[in-house]
Amino acid sequence: MYTHDFQKRVRYGETDQMGYLYYGNYAQYYEIGRVEMLRSLGLTYKAMEEDWGVMMPVLSLQMRYVRPAFYDELLTIRTALRRIPDQFITFHVEIYNENNKLVNGGSVRLCFVDKKSNKTIDAPVYLIEKLRPFFEP
Repeated sequence: MYTHDFQKRVRYGETDQMGYLYYGNYAQYYEIGRVEMLRSLGLTYKAMEEDWGVMMPVLSLQMRYVRPAFYDELLTIRTALRRIPDQFITFHVEIYNENNKLVNGGSVRLCFVDKKSNKTIDAPVYLIEKLRPFFEP
C-alpha cells in the first residue's frame, strides 16, 4: 500500500454561510490528494498528459461526510493506493482535522485513456515501476 499526506488550509471562499467547508469542495480536495500523491512519486498529471499522452478521467466518486471542517482549519488529506493499478486506479481518501478527527472519507476511481485514440489502456509502465516497491511482500 502506498499512502501520502498533504496539508491544506480551508480558505474563506471555500466555506458556506455556516463557516463550514462547502460540501461541493470536497471533490477538489480529493483531486489535490491524488495530484500531490503522484507528485510525491515524481510524476505529474501535466507530464502524463503532455509527454506520455495518458489521461485519467474520473469514473466514480464516493464519499461520506463525518463532521464539518471549518474556515482556517488545517486539514490533512491522506490518500492511499491499496493495490497496483491495472486499467483502473482507485484512490482512497481520508481528510482529518487539526485534532486528527476524521472529517470525510471516500474513494475516487479513474481509468487510463490514450490521448490519441481515446481508448482505455493499461496503467502506464512508468507508474507501475514507481509503485511496485510499496507493494512487494
